Amino acid sequence: MDLTLITLNITEWLHPTAWLQLFGTFATIGVIAIIFAETGLLFGCILPGDSLLFTAGILTAVNEVNGQEFQSLNLPTLLIGGPIAAILGAQLGHWLGAKYGRKLFERPDSKIFRKEWVEKAEYYFNRFGPARAVVLARFIPIVRTFLNPLAGMLGMDTRKFFVWNVIGAIVWTDSLFLLGHFLGAKVPNIEAYILPGVAIILVLSVIPIVREVLKGRGESGNGPNKNGSEESRPSLSGDSYR
Repeated sequence: MDLTLITLNITEWLHPTAWLQLFGTFATIGVIAIIFAETGLLFGCILPGDSLLFTAGILTAVNEVNGQEFQSLNLPTLLIGGPIAAILGAQLGHWLGAKYGRKLFERPDSKIFRKEWVEKAEYYFNRFGPARAVVLARFIPIVRTFLNPLAGMLGMDTRKFFVWNVIGAIVWTDSLFLLGHFLGAKVPNIEAYILPGVAIILVLSVIPIVREVLKGRGESGNGPNKNGSEESRPSLSGDSYR
């Protein structure tokens, strides 16, 4: 571990290679730890997510990015450890939300917390329903951090949350690991495509969400049942499921 990297500024820390270089020979474990922190701890919202998983997948096939050598990562360990960390992190977030409720979210804005992030997570929870929101949130930065405690606070059943948490965790982590590994093994100079690749992944993951939003707008004026359906949704400002 190169301790001189600790002096990097916050924008550099958002790049996954900074973390991978910092972890050194423990990079595989470090990636798994970040997955847990990003999905289970509120401060994890500032950690790299999709870009880290994609880059980690690449480094299971190559050990050099932009002229820098990195410790090769172990693909089987990532494919097993990544989903487990994502599941445990999300379950922790759900438990914290259920135990501490609104106290987790009633705090002033700071460098690592914005109330608008919570509101965005609540929007997806209400718009898509608990089950789909838990899965879709995995692919949305920041939302995947705040939706888990939000689901706990709003009383989403623990067993139901666990089932969809497992599905979302496996699809999110392993798809990005495998995509990075495949491209790292097949595409020369893959490092030039890390950021564009992450951008494409984000666009693809947002497409079904945009479709649902547009569909919802189209249905917004179709009858008096609209108010009833909206009122049945849980809210930060209203009653939970419990």
